[in-house]
Amino acid sequence: MKLSALISEDCSKAAVLFNSKKRILQYISELAQQKIPDSNQHDILEALLNREKLGSTGIGKGIAIPHGRLSGLDKVLAIILVNQQAIPFDAYDDRDVDVFIALIVPDGENKQHLETLASIADKLKNKVFCKRIRQATNDKELYQILVEFDN
Repeated sequence: MKLSALISEDCSKAAVLFNSKKRILQYISELAQQKIPDSNQHDILEALLNREKLGSTGIGKGIAIPHGRLSGLDKVLAIILVNQQAIPFDAYDDRDVDVFIALIVPDGENKQHLETLASIADKLKNKVFCKRIRQATNDKELYQILVEFDN
């Protein structure tokens, strides 16, 4: 799966600056609501927070894949954020997190959801890719890096 097909340029945010897990999830829900006009920002945030209650989506090495399910959605929405500094996120390796790839998935789409998560996690194993996205200074550059590594 190509990340650039999953994440649009306007859902690629480089060099953002947030200082808490809750605030970054709020920002993700704000962006998601803009892309899903029939949705409610509060419902999106609740979906993300409910998933975090089950266990942190911090997968280690400074990376998190926050995700939540939303009814009424017909396709996956993905957002990539790179925070200027790593923040506490309760990751399993206890490292702070600066790279976030968030997913809002249709409720009931379990197979697609798991395949998307696996594909993203696989892409994030590439150290050069992770280094490059962390170095992106603006949104367009971040998106171009996604496109470059998909080819």
